[in-house]
Amino acid sequence: MNPMHALPLWTYAFACLSVILLLSGLDDLIPVAIVLWYRLKEPKLAPVDDAPARPPLALLESGAEQRRIAIFVPCWRESAVIGNMVRHNLAAIQYANYDFFLGVYPNDQETVRVAQGLAAVFPNVHVAITCEPGPTSKADCLNCIFKHMIDFEKAQNVAFDTVVLHDAEDIIHPDALSLIDRERQSYAMVQVPVLPIATPLTEITHGVYVDEFSEFQTIDMRARQYSNSFVPSNGVGTGFAREILDGLAAERGEVFDAASLTEDYEIGVHIHAAGYKQTFAKLRTAYDTLVATREYFPRTVRTAIRQRTRWVTGIALQCWERRGWRGSWRTKYWFWRDRKGLWANPLSLLTNLLFLAGLLDWAASALQDRPWMFAIDNPTLFLLGVLTTALQCFRIALRMFCVMRIFGISFALGVPLRSFAGNLINCVASIRAIFRYIEARRQGRKHAWLKTEHAYPSSAALVQQRGELSEVLVKGRLLSESTLSGVKALMAPGEDLGEFLLLKGLVSEEELCRCQSLHSGVMSGHVEMTAVRPSVVRSLPKHLTRRFGVLPVAVHHGRLLVAAATVPPADAFEEMKNFTGLAIDFQLVTRSNFNELSKLAW
Repeated sequence: MNPMHALPLWTYAFACLSVILLLSGLDDLIPVAIVLWYRLKEPKLAPVDDAPARPPLALLESGAEQRRIAIFVPCWRESAVIGNMVRHNLAAIQYANYDFFLGVYPNDQETVRVAQGLAAVFPNVHVAITCEPGPTSKADCLNCIFKHMIDFEKAQNVAFDTVVLHDAEDIIHPDALSLIDRERQSYAMVQVPVLPIATPLTEITHGVYVDEFSEFQTIDMRARQYSNSFVPSNGVGTGFAREILDGLAAERGEVFDAASLTEDYEIGVHIHAAGYKQTFAKLRTAYDTLVATREYFPRTVRTAIRQRTRWVTGIALQCWERRGWRGSWRTKYWFWRDRKGLWANPLSLLTNLLFLAGLLDWAASALQDRPWMFAIDNPTLFLLGVLTTALQCFRIALRMFCVMRIFGISFALGVPLRSFAGNLINCVASIRAIFRYIEARRQGRKHAWLKTEHAYPSSAALVQQRGELSEVLVKGRLLSESTLSGVKALMAPGEDLGEFLLLKGLVSEEELCRCQSLHSGVMSGHVEMTAVRPSVVRSLPKHLTRRFGVLPVAVHHGRLLVAAATVPPADAFEEMKNFTGLAIDFQLVTRSNFNELSKLAW
């Protein structure tokens, strides 16, 4: 006997589930339809724009026509990544008129030390120490940075036109600031696309972020703009007109809402409600890469659930509590889309479980020669099941297309498998967010900031975005474009630019070391002879240190610090790992400093 006839309640439950899934699936098609409509209506929006390969050195040298940009980077326990982030981006960014402002906490001394070390070396890096010990919230740290920027403007008699938000793990595309500067001619808020860094196919959790962000940046963000609704800030790669932030500070006493877990989302809603124009920059190619902010997202299930719990709490619950459903019907629709996950995420997991149960029972029924428990005789229910399945297949295929367009076909083939993992993570995060929100309301306490742990790619993975050493010299105003042209005319084929400049006395050892640090992303500094122990210097074989021109000089917190006068080759790191169980950090030093140190070993 068919269980569907024996249990009418199950039939009704299946019918209700099918109708809900069908309506939800049709709702998911609306952003797709919006994007397709505008692409057909305005064909000029369809092609991907190609930016020039590299700006002329004269532009890097002057920056006269560029808006002055302040990059805010809030930091809490970011000592392991902030140095690499700042050095790499200073070398890669093809824009002259910008400054970094690093927000740090007084009770995070290691991050303070690294940040102040960067500020001591690079004149366009500044440190803002918060008044309160950390961690408070990202918004609170941003507010402290904003106040420090105002003090800096008064002291230096300068003014910043645009503020860009970034995190301590971000890889800023070389053309990103130029893109923001161009779009600021028409828009008060510019959002640069945000994409995860590609990781191996075996990293399922990080792959979930790849899938979702590929689809979100390709469809949802563009559909919001096309429909004249609000464009939420992604929290990184967002450029704000200074007048917006000044207006928020005058209106509510602080720019960013320190009580909000997703201040970036809410400020996007506020800017739209205030009548300012926003834009999400189209994905375009420059330097053989897509112009987008890249970063590592959480790579374990636990950290992914932790991050998404904060997102759901802030976007779906806190914003609902604060803003309700105010706004135009377009704004209300996108509020609905952002809050829909509160019930859609658990329902998606339930659907996946029913699918797996049905698949297993179908296999068991075939082996045992018995009726399938999930068989449906009712033609209406059967049609509903077919339609919902077809919609789900279309959504999976669409996501695969978005992933393939950015990350390639091999990564796209894993989308169906990763969709199960994504549904599990989103379901747990939604349920956890609801319970945490209810508990916080019941106890009358603020919501805790669930900070994400950050990681930064190795130097070898960042080579593609770096320019030439000559560009760093021009940006650092050590050489003019005309002087550089004359120098290159005098150099022999294959001669090293840095060595030639030293030989001719055009730069000092310290200046060249600093520029090589910027160009390579490897930290630089001076190593005192008295601080070096002979036992550490001899911890690596002499033939290895001579061949690669490196010297081990110190051990800090389980890491071996290796000094070099030039950037070591790519294979040096891997070969040295065979002779030590410690993690290895490189540090560039001047030629003179390295010669002094080498006397201890050679």
